[in-house]
Amino acid sequence: MRKNLLILSVFAMLLSSCQEDTVKRVAEQQRDIKKKEAVFNVIERSWNFADQPINAQTQAIAGNWGEWRLFLTELRQKPKSSIAAFQKKAKELSTRVNDLNNNIPIKFSQPEIKSRIAALTTKVRSLDLYISLDDIPQQKVVMCISDINATLFSLKLQMEELVAKDNIPVEQGESDMIRMLDTTRAIPNKPMK
Repeated sequence: MRKNLLILSVFAMLLSSCQEDTVKRVAEQQRDIKKKEAVFNVIERSWNFADQPINAQTQAIAGNWGEWRLFLTELRQKPKSSIAAFQKKAKELSTRVNDLNNNIPIKFSQPEIKSRIAALTTKVRSLDLYISLDDIPQQKVVMCISDINATLFSLKLQMEELVAKDNIPVEQGESDMIRMLDTTRAIPNKPMK
């Protein structure tokens, strides 16, 4: 009799603990859903990439750069439905920013532009990393978006500066002076034997 009573009490405890686990699980799921909605709202509000226009001459040169156009097009499209849509968009942006190093116009194939593209690539990859985590750090995602905007502005400004430098007229005798300052053309101090 005692044995049956012991088995019955163990069975009752298991049954009651299972019911408590179910209640806890449902409560955790509700908290998880609310947290994901809050993260989605924060990301959705802050997912605004500044797309400052560039001047006509720079636009003409950049217009032939297909990867740049595709990246900007992808950047302008804002996901709306869910966190998964933002994660997919971040992955697509990461792919597009990697392609920016391909087919750079000769005018923009300068170390200043390439370093800014590398910085932009790092920022977009950081965004992709943070938004792909299970527990999304929303403040870091917001920070990455503002960093991407700043780096994008810097890249566009550098493009415009390179184009503007070409429009500066060369003064009379300036090309001779630049050639004289070139150390590779200097006359050696020691006579050659």
